[in-house]
Amino acid sequence: MSNLKTIVRGAYDIQKNRIQTGNRLVGNFKAKLGQAPSEKEDTIDKEGQQVLTNLRRSHKLLTEGVASFPRQATFKGDEVISDYTELCLVDNYLELEAQEKSHFRRLGNILKGYPIYNEFLLGVTGVGPAMAGVMLSEIDITKAEYPSSLHKYAGLDVASDGQGRSRKKEHLEDSEYVDAEGEVKVKKGITFNPFLKTKLVGVLGSSFIKQSPDKCVYRKIYDDYKHRLEHMDAHKEKSKGHRHNMAVRYMVKMFLVDLYNAWRRIEGLPVAPTYSEAKLGKVHKIAA
Repeated sequence: MSNLKTIVRGAYDIQKNRIQTGNRLVGNFKAKLGQAPSEKEDTIDKEGQQVLTNLRRSHKLLTEGVASFPRQATFKGDEVISDYTELCLVDNYLELEAQEKSHFRRLGNILKGYPIYNEFLLGVTGVGPAMAGVMLSEIDITKAEYPSSLHKYAGLDVASDGQGRSRKKEHLEDSEYVDAEGEVKVKKGITFNPFLKTKLVGVLGSSFIKQSPDKCVYRKIYDDYKHRLEHMDAHKEKSKGHRHNMAVRYMVKMFLVDLYNAWRRIEGLPVAPTYSEAKLGKVHKIAA
């Protein structure tokens, strides 16, 4: 899995670079028009996407039919890309965009060699090759003895204070490590994989919510759980955003239960019931 992890992390590194470059590019053009640039670097907003669409169109018109990249001495711009430096910046962004697409396309082909991808993940609406690659490269299913093991590793468990797991000081736990002198030491640290948590909650969770409840069982799980929270006295005082985050977390946890069950069975490993199944008799059926 180490090679797969290198490919997945590399693809996301290119994506991050492309997004940051895109936002700087958008900021430059907004500044030229006397507009304030966005402060975000991790996402490109709708307005930024429209700016990039216009830049792509202009770049295509200025370079289409030219045997090689235009030379500075002969370059003539248009109303969108007016000078040579701007053309080079847009070209750099488009190269990163092409690299990103190429990496994720190759990833999709690589994943076809993994049974859990073909037999489960490929059939889950809302899970694409990129997200599947994250799960296959970041999770060692042989180490997840229980569904709760997977929840903890993904940072979706509950800390000792009853709150969802985070990087807060009170949520850190002791762990042993060997220092440079070979001595065993103890340090406080997080108990989860932050990259995996970010992708599961931020990317996969958002992808599920965009689906229709008729086509995606996890969107229905989100809707039903959020509805329950809205009608529970214990959660009435919480904000809509707080209840939304709680519902997303629950939805992703239910998906991970299904992933655990499918993956462990495919690998011929014993499958343990969840706490609610074992202790409370509640059964969560795996998504078809």
